[in-house]
Amino acid sequence: MAENNGTYLIRGAAVLGAGAEDLLIRDGVIAARGTGAATHADADGATVIEAAGLVALPGMVDVHTHLREPGREDAETVETGTRAAALGGYTAVHAMANSTPVADTAGVVEQVYSLGRAAGWVDVRPVGAVTVGLAGEQLAELGAMADSRARVRMFSDDGICVHDPVLMRRALEYVKAFDGVVAQHAQEPRLTAGAQMNEGEVSAVLGLTGWPAVAEESIIARDVLLAQHVNSRLHVCHVSTAGSVEIIRWAKERGINVTAEVTPHHLLLTDDLVRSYNPVYKVNPPLRTDADVQALRAGLADGTIDVVGTDHAPHPSEHKECEWAQAAMGMTGLETALSVVQHTMIETGLMTWADFARVTSTAAAQIGRLADQGRPLEAGEPANLILVDPNARWTVDPAKMATMGRNSPFAGLELPGKVVATFYKGHPTVLDGQLNTPYREVAGVS
Repeated sequence: MAENNGTYLIRGAAVLGAGAEDLLIRDGVIAARGTGAATHADADGATVIEAAGLVALPGMVDVHTHLREPGREDAETVETGTRAAALGGYTAVHAMANSTPVADTAGVVEQVYSLGRAAGWVDVRPVGAVTVGLAGEQLAELGAMADSRARVRMFSDDGICVHDPVLMRRALEYVKAFDGVVAQHAQEPRLTAGAQMNEGEVSAVLGLTGWPAVAEESIIARDVLLAQHVNSRLHVCHVSTAGSVEIIRWAKERGINVTAEVTPHHLLLTDDLVRSYNPVYKVNPPLRTDADVQALRAGLADGTIDVVGTDHAPHPSEHKECEWAQAAMGMTGLETALSVVQHTMIETGLMTWADFARVTSTAAAQIGRLADQGRPLEAGEPANLILVDPNARWTVDPAKMATMGRNSPFAGLELPGKVVATFYKGHPTVLDGQLNTPYREVAGVS
C-alpha cells in the first residue's frame, strides 16, 4: 500500500458548514481536528492552507459516471474524466458499464480499475453489467466481477433497462451472495419507442414523440416488489418524476431495501428548454416538468432520494451538434454538480452543508460499499475531503472544463460555490481551484 508522507494543516475551515476548526492531515489520514491540531506533535513542517471562509466536506462520491474507456476514447478517458471529477470535488466515482467492450467480465472491470489507479486522481470503482453485452438476455459474470481485483459491488445495464422481470429477479438474488446491488435504469422500452422528450404539453406543441412518466414509474414499482420478494438491494438510477418519488417513498415506508439517485440537471432544468431544439438538453431520462423538479427536490431533502448522481455522459461534439432527432442523449456533470446542488438545495433552504455531505458522499459510499470514502472528518479517518468556497460565483464555460465533453446544459449560467482544494488519500489533487498532481501508488500499479 502506498504511503503519502505529506503533512497539511488546514486552518479555520467550517467543517460541514459549522464553526471554524483546524484539520491536520498526515500520512493519508486526519491526524487531528480542532483547536489543538496546530500544536499536534505531527504538525511540525506542515504546509499551511488558510481556509477561513471555506467549508470542509467529505470528498464527494459519484454513484453514476460514464468514463467511456475502453473503446470510446473520442468521448472521454479515465484520465480526463477523473481529472474533471477531482476538480468537481470528487474523490471516488463509479464507472458505468456501457463501454466498448461492455464491462461484463472480470477482465474488463479490472482494466478500468487499473486505469483508475494509474491515473491517480480519484478512486475508480467499475460498475459491472447485469447482462452480457447489455443485451438483456443472460446474466453477466456477476460473481467473477465481484471476486476480481476491482471488487465490483454495483451492477447496472445503465442506458438500457433490465426489462425482463425474470432476469431482474435472478440478478437481485445473485448479488445477495456478496452484498451487491443492482442499479436499474427504469425505462419500459415498449412505452418509449421512438421517444424524444418528456410526454406532456411541450411535446404536444413541438410534435415530438413523448416519453411518459409511467414508463419509469412502472419499472420502479415492479422492481421494488421484486427486491422485497427476494430480500435484496435495489438502487434506482436517475429518478426523474414525481410519481417515482412517491413509489420509492412507499417502498421505504414498508422497509424495502431500495435506494435512489437524482441528477443535478433533473433538480434544475425542465422540458420547457426543449422548445429551443438545442440537443444539449436531450437526455435519458428526459427533462421533466417544474412539478417534477419540485418533487425531486423535496424527495432529496426528506431522504426519499438518497444521493445525487451526476450521470456524467460526455459525447464528441459531432454527436451533439446536429439535429435534435439524431443527437445523442446525455449531459456532462462532474464539474458542475456541487454548484447546482448548492443552488437548488442549499440556497433554497432545503438543505444544510451537513445534508449536502450525506447526499453527495456518505450515502453514496455506503451504497457502493466504499469503506474509505464518505467518512467523518475526524482524527484517524482517511483524508478524503474537499474545501469549498460557498461565496464564489462563476459562469459555466464548457471549453474550460477538464472533461472532453462540451455538452453541458449549464453553459453560460452563473452558479454559486467553487472547489478550492480536493484531498485524495491525504494528497492534494486540487489546490487553489486548479489541478495539482495525482496521487501515485509508490509501489507501482498492479
